[in-house]
Amino acid sequence: MKRAETIAAAIRERLDREGMLSCAAAFRIAEELEVQPLDVGRTADEIGIRLNRCQLGLFGYGPKAEGRHKIVQPAEAVEPGLAQAIRDNLVEGKLPCRAAWEIASALRVSKMDVSAAAEALGIKIAHCQLGAF
Repeated sequence: MKRAETIAAAIRERLDREGMLSCAAAFRIAEELEVQPLDVGRTADEIGIRLNRCQLGLFGYGPKAEGRHKIVQPAEAVEPGLAQAIRDNLVEGKLPCRAAWEIASALRVSKMDVSAAAEALGIKIAHCQLGAF
């Protein structure tokens, strides 16, 4: 079986009730198949599967037209160390998704905490590792 077919089969096995693939499931597929997350995201797109439940809370939680697509809310306060880590990792004024994950791991906070801090700082997260944004 070709790599793309293997990825597509793995995607189809992990669809949720709405026929979508969660961010977490996409990353598990990438890890299990030893492929890049972007390969999983692209394959999902090619076979018409939508991604949902972004682990940073940025998309896939409801209808975008109703403004319910994202669940992340700006943090009430941002720890100075977290704020500095975010600022230190900006690329053209935006925080890459991969950097947000790395910050969460390094500082032992949740990915949603990093996303909420970025929102509070007025910083957009860009370059989704799955290619969704």
